[in-house]
Amino acid sequence: MQAAYATKLGGDAPLENLEIGSRPDPVPGRGEARVRVRAVSLNHHDYFTLRGIVGSPIELPRTLGCDASGIVESYGPDAPGDAPPVGSDVAVYPVRRCGTCAGCMGADPMLCRRFTMLSDGDFEGSLAEYVVVPAANLVPKPASLTHEQCACMGVTFLTAYRMLFVKAALAPGQSVLVQGAGGGLATAAVALASAAGLTVFVTSRSGEKLEAARALGAHHTIPSGKDAFKSVLRLTSGYGVDAVIESIGEPTWGTSLRAVRQGGAVVVAGATAGPNPPADLTRIFWRQLRVLGSTMGTLPEFVRLLAFVDRFGVKPAIDATYPLSDVRKAFERLAAGDLFGKLVVTM
Repeated sequence: MQAAYATKLGGDAPLENLEIGSRPDPVPGRGEARVRVRAVSLNHHDYFTLRGIVGSPIELPRTLGCDASGIVESYGPDAPGDAPPVGSDVAVYPVRRCGTCAGCMGADPMLCRRFTMLSDGDFEGSLAEYVVVPAANLVPKPASLTHEQCACMGVTFLTAYRMLFVKAALAPGQSVLVQGAGGGLATAAVALASAAGLTVFVTSRSGEKLEAARALGAHHTIPSGKDAFKSVLRLTSGYGVDAVIESIGEPTWGTSLRAVRQGGAVVVAGATAGPNPPADLTRIFWRQLRVLGSTMGTLPEFVRLLAFVDRFGVKPAIDATYPLSDVRKAFERLAAGDLFGKLVVTM
């Protein structure tokens, strides 16, 4: 099969570690399924792997890719009885858990101490003609989504869904500030929050991206900067928003703490521009703020996400689509960061 894979990690030119070529066809084992991949969305996780930033050790060469939408091609032995039929369109849930640790056995399986995503650990990724995953990780693709749109649901949309509705537990009529209007996570959060009946504020350094965010459903668009929180407070009569979706880090952290209401939540799922901002602990304890970490989401949350986007007609913002043969161009655009929404690779 044809695939995009890493042959080396790290160095001064990470994209030189990327190859496109033939790799062995994967064979599904016990309880696994082989999916003929139709579309994959790129994530920063894929580029971080090329840079040598990995959550768990991997063996090279390693097929990249975390997200996928495709068609069930075959099952290994002992497939679950309720698995989608061969030939059906499916979305791939991208997380694997150990199933035995205290986190897996507790109330929140995402506290698994050894969870991995596709392309991590011992598992090959999805940027290929075929991918093998646990059969339980297959969810029927909503008819309202194309394969390209469905491929965006796994990492960014699932992360945004968990941040908004599980961690912050937001409800219709409440408000949220999404930091950084252009990225995949931010655009997913704007689309989901708007569909859920939240009042959505967004920040960005780009006026063009702010306008695009408004088209996605944002109600208030605010230029980034040290005074951005003043605009939020002015627009909320000094009250602040109920929650902030934070994935940028140092440049936006001060705004996040100042723009959220007393007792509100700042939900953090990344720090793309710096992981160590001043903590401002006095503000946190005096205003009784909740700072909540969030990573990915559970399989039931993924099922609920797909039902939500199908019910409300939510569509991901797709910046550009590339064939597998042009995947290097897609990675170059991802590395440059000048995009709005998701980059999708088709097979």
